Amino acid sequence: MGARVQEQPFDLAQELQGFGAGAGGVVTFTGIVRDDSGRMAALELEHYPGMTEQALDRFGRQAAQRFDLIDWRIIHRFGRLPVGAQIMMVAAAARHRRAAFDAADFMMDWLKSRAPFWKREIGQDGTGQWVAAKDSDEQALDRW
Repeated sequence: MGARVQEQPFDLAQELQGFGAGAGGVVTFTGIVRDDSGRMAALELEHYPGMTEQALDRFGRQAAQRFDLIDWRIIHRFGRLPVGAQIMMVAAAARHRRAAFDAADFMMDWLKSRAPFWKREIGQDGTGQWVAAKDSDEQALDRW
């Protein structure tokens, strides 16, 4: 159980070794930096060390209680991440599959709208533009 914020990539197989022992289902999601516009080279993420880890850990514990999780994990990267790189992962282990799916979905919705990261898209020309909050991310969180 736990949350980590790190600069280096993670190994999903390694993260899942021994994860969720005794669970009836394990659900994972790995986010990848994507370029919908065809003009982006990288995504740059900033955060406040210490504060961000505490926020993710506090939220993960709330999700574990709400969905009766056996195990959970949140990993979020920071720094300059090229298109195609892993940006984050969530994993939820529960006695029943529905709780594991719902918990992973809930954690993703929270991370998209509430996690304390600041994102800047870096274009192929080297210029950057801050990413604004999206109404669709807020609406997804509202369902919980």
